[in-house]
This record gives sequence, structure tokens and C-alpha cells, in this order.
Amino acid sequence: MLVCSCNYITDQDIREVITQLLDEDCWQLIVPAKVYHAMSKRGRCCGCFPTVVDLIVSTTEAYHAARNSDGVEVIDFMERLRRFHQEQKTAILERRQRTVSAA
Repeated sequence: MLVCSCNYITDQDIREVITQLLDEDCWQLIVPAKVYHAMSKRGRCCGCFPTVVDLIVSTTEAYHAARNSDGVEVIDFMERLRRFHQEQKTAILERRQRTVSAA
């Protein structure tokens, strides 16, 4: 599936980079900018970043499940990441609503 039409990046490309980053340090914080930097790309319109975040979460979960990581550490980390992601989505929606009502 094509995730970023600006750079022609597929979900498989992103998953491979995420796995490589996790192989380097399985507990590092991976964000879309880090993924794009590893591919020598940059976000242009950045409309794909929410999808990239979802791919980061699912790939990280699968990575740790396949490697039998300590469940407590994985659950705590993934829960914090989900909460952060939800807070960011909420903040974006609130900014959009403020912009629309101000116009």
C-alpha cells in the first residue's frame, strides 16, 4: 500500500526501516521524522505522518511479540505511545476547530 505519495513510499518500506531501527535499539522512540531520515527522505506535505505513526505502533508491537520481550515493559511502553498519539490527534483536531471558527 502506498503510504506517502509525495515520496512514493510503501508501508513495506516503512516497516523494514522500523525493524532495522528496532534491531539497533529495541526501546528507542521512533517517530516519523526518524523513519524518513533513515530512508534519506523528508516529509513534504506530512499528511502521511498519522499513518506512519500507526505503522510504527503496529510494527513495534509485532517486533516485541516475535522476540518474546518482557510483556510488562512492552505493554507499558505501547500504552504510553498510544496515549501520546491520541493526545496529538486531539490537539490537531482542536487546532483545526479553532482555525475554522476563527475564519
